Amino acid sequence: MKSGEETEHFGELNDLPDDSHFLKPYLLKLRQKAGQEDILCEHLALSDNFLIRFLRARDFDVDLSLKLLINYHRWRRECPEISANLHSSSVLGLLQNNYHGVLKSRDASGSRVLIYRIGQWNPKDFTAYEVFRVSLITSELIVQETDTQRNGLKAIFDLQGWCFAHAFQINASLAKKISAVLTDSFPLKVRGIHLVNEPLLFRPVFAMIRPFLPDKIKQRVHMHGSSFLCSLCQHFPHSILPPEYGGTGPGLDEVCQDWTSFIAQSEEYLHQLSVTGPP
Repeated sequence: MKSGEETEHFGELNDLPDDSHFLKPYLLKLRQKAGQEDILCEHLALSDNFLIRFLRARDFDVDLSLKLLINYHRWRRECPEISANLHSSSVLGLLQNNYHGVLKSRDASGSRVLIYRIGQWNPKDFTAYEVFRVSLITSELIVQETDTQRNGLKAIFDLQGWCFAHAFQINASLAKKISAVLTDSFPLKVRGIHLVNEPLLFRPVFAMIRPFLPDKIKQRVHMHGSSFLCSLCQHFPHSILPPEYGGTGPGLDEVCQDWTSFIAQSEEYLHQLSVTGPP
């Protein structure tokens, strides 16, 4: 058993199970501070399993965890066009078009790896808000995983097929909402953002989002271009990447279809989030 002094170190706290008695003081302090915030009064029955996500996301700094918790609830309240309807049916057509998937295996650091295929998004059928909802649905599902709370996520955005119709969907307001989730409004650590096949047309959109990102996130954005097979494998093991990205793991279609099935199986939980909010 670790001593109390040893467990003060974040790395060791992060490795402890949710029910460890060493974590109880942090949970108690966060709950007490949350009780003093008007925006959180209606959510005071939140479980320890929910609160610990925010502590892990902020290295068990209670004040920073509280700020993140407040931002999360404020974001959900102020962005109902995205957060109020997390039912899989609202984005099923996009998912069935193999737009998005989550790799079965984690990377070497234990991060979840998400893939988005922009070319599979038809802007005539789905708005950017609906596309963003897909990302929020996945985030709400994977944040339940203790390993993901500890090790965060990395995302690969395949921008092949990006065109003017996509660009016209992204405005400054949406760019700010996207950056908020990436930085200070959701209890997940973003360990890396990897862009492949990015065209010149995408640069103005990224230039709109970039100012809202903190330096830490900016440093984790990697642009691989169309010659990405070698450079992408410098960040991810060959064994987990799909063959389409130079790896030996399951193919993209299989990855996307499996994740679509998982989202569909999670409909009851997503319904609860949409109607009553987090447990």
